[in-house]
Amino acid sequence: MIRARLYISREGRYTGYTVTGHAGWAEEGSDIVCSAVSMLSIVCCNALESAAGVLPKAEMDKGHLRVTLPEDSGRDAQVVLGVFRQGMQDLSKQYPGFVAYEEIDMEE
Repeated sequence: MIRARLYISREGRYTGYTVTGHAGWAEEGSDIVCSAVSMLSIVCCNALESAAGVLPKAEMDKGHLRVTLPEDSGRDAQVVLGVFRQGMQDLSKQYPGFVAYEEIDMEE
Protein backbone atom coordinates (compact mmCIF):
# COMPACT_ATOMS: atom_id res chain seq x y z
CA MET A 1 0.00 0.00 0.00
CA ILE A 2 1.10 3.54 -0.72
CA ARG A 3 0.97 5.90 2.23
CA ALA A 4 0.87 9.62 1.48
CA ARG A 5 0.96 12.30 4.15
CA LEU A 6 0.50 16.04 3.77
CA TYR A 7 1.92 18.09 6.63
CA ILE A 8 0.07 21.21 7.79
CA SER A 9 1.37 23.85 10.20
CA ARG A 10 -0.57 25.12 13.19
CA GLU A 11 -1.40 28.18 11.06
CA GLY A 12 -3.00 25.98 8.40
CA ARG A 13 -0.19 26.22 5.83
CA TYR A 14 1.07 23.19 3.93
CA THR A 15 4.68 22.47 4.89
CA GLY A 16 5.48 19.35 2.85
CA TYR A 17 4.54 15.77 2.09
CA THR A 18 5.82 12.21 2.14
CA VAL A 19 4.94 9.26 -0.06
CA THR A 20 6.09 5.73 0.73
CA GLY A 21 5.42 2.18 -0.39
CA HIS A 22 4.06 0.32 -3.39
CA ALA A 23 0.37 0.06 -4.23
CA GLY A 24 0.33 -3.62 -5.11
CA TRP A 25 -2.43 -3.08 -7.64
CA ALA A 26 -0.31 -4.86 -10.28
CA GLU A 27 3.25 -6.08 -10.71
CA GLU A 28 6.00 -3.50 -10.33
CA GLY A 29 6.45 -1.77 -13.68
CA SER A 30 2.80 -2.32 -14.67
CA ASP A 31 1.07 -0.71 -11.70
CA ILE A 32 -1.07 2.24 -12.86
CA VAL A 33 -1.81 3.26 -9.27
CA CYS A 34 1.90 3.58 -8.46
CA SER A 35 2.39 5.45 -11.73
CA ALA A 36 -0.37 7.92 -10.90
CA VAL A 37 0.94 8.57 -7.38
CA SER A 38 4.54 8.86 -8.61
CA MET A 39 3.59 11.29 -11.36
CA LEU A 40 1.53 13.49 -9.03
CA SER A 41 4.23 13.51 -6.35
CA ILE A 42 7.13 14.29 -8.67
CA VAL A 43 5.27 16.86 -10.78
CA CYS A 44 4.22 18.74 -7.63
CA CYS A 45 7.79 18.69 -6.34
CA ASN A 46 9.10 20.01 -9.67
CA ALA A 47 6.31 22.60 -9.94
CA LEU A 48 7.32 24.08 -6.59
CA GLU A 49 10.51 25.23 -8.28
CA SER A 50 9.34 25.86 -11.85
CA ALA A 51 5.92 27.41 -11.16
CA ALA A 52 6.11 28.66 -7.56
CA GLY A 53 9.76 29.77 -7.55
CA VAL A 54 10.53 27.80 -4.38
CA LEU A 55 13.40 25.37 -3.93
CA PRO A 56 12.01 22.56 -1.75
CA LYS A 57 14.13 20.09 0.16
CA ALA A 58 13.51 16.77 -1.58
CA GLU A 59 14.76 13.38 -0.47
CA MET A 60 14.05 10.43 -2.73
CA ASP A 61 14.92 6.76 -2.52
CA LYS A 62 13.24 3.71 -4.00
CA GLY A 63 9.70 3.71 -2.65
CA HIS A 64 10.10 6.94 -0.65
CA LEU A 65 9.78 10.67 -1.37
CA ARG A 66 9.86 13.46 1.21
CA VAL A 67 9.34 17.07 0.14
CA THR A 68 9.68 19.96 2.60
CA LEU A 69 8.92 23.60 1.83
CA PRO A 70 11.20 26.38 3.03
CA GLU A 71 9.58 28.60 5.65
CA ASP A 72 9.41 31.59 3.33
CA SER A 73 7.38 29.84 0.61
CA GLY A 74 4.49 31.88 -0.68
CA ARG A 75 0.97 31.47 -1.97
CA ASP A 76 1.99 29.76 -5.21
CA ALA A 77 3.66 26.94 -3.25
CA GLN A 78 0.45 26.54 -1.25
CA VAL A 79 -1.50 26.20 -4.48
CA VAL A 80 0.87 23.50 -5.75
CA LEU A 81 0.49 21.52 -2.53
CA GLY A 82 -3.26 22.04 -2.76
CA VAL A 83 -3.08 20.22 -6.10
CA PHE A 84 -1.14 17.40 -4.38
CA ARG A 85 -3.85 17.28 -1.71
CA GLN A 86 -6.70 17.07 -4.20
CA GLY A 87 -4.95 14.46 -6.32
CA MET A 88 -4.13 12.23 -3.35
CA GLN A 89 -7.66 12.52 -1.98
CA ASP A 90 -9.03 11.47 -5.37
CA LEU A 91 -6.62 8.54 -5.74
CA SER A 92 -7.26 7.27 -2.21
CA LYS A 93 -11.02 7.32 -2.86
CA GLN A 94 -10.70 5.65 -6.27
CA TYR A 95 -8.23 2.99 -5.05
CA PRO A 96 -9.00 2.29 -1.38
CA GLY A 97 -6.83 -0.53 -0.10
CA PHE A 98 -4.00 0.58 -2.40
CA VAL A 99 -3.54 4.27 -1.46
CA ALA A 100 -3.86 5.68 2.05
CA TYR A 101 -3.85 9.47 2.40
CA GLU A 102 -3.78 11.51 5.58
CA GLU A 103 -3.19 15.07 6.67
CA ILE A 104 -0.90 15.59 9.63
CA ASP A 105 -1.22 18.70 11.80
CA MET A 106 2.28 19.69 12.87
CA GLU A 107 2.97 21.17 16.28
CA GLU A 108 5.53 23.92 15.73
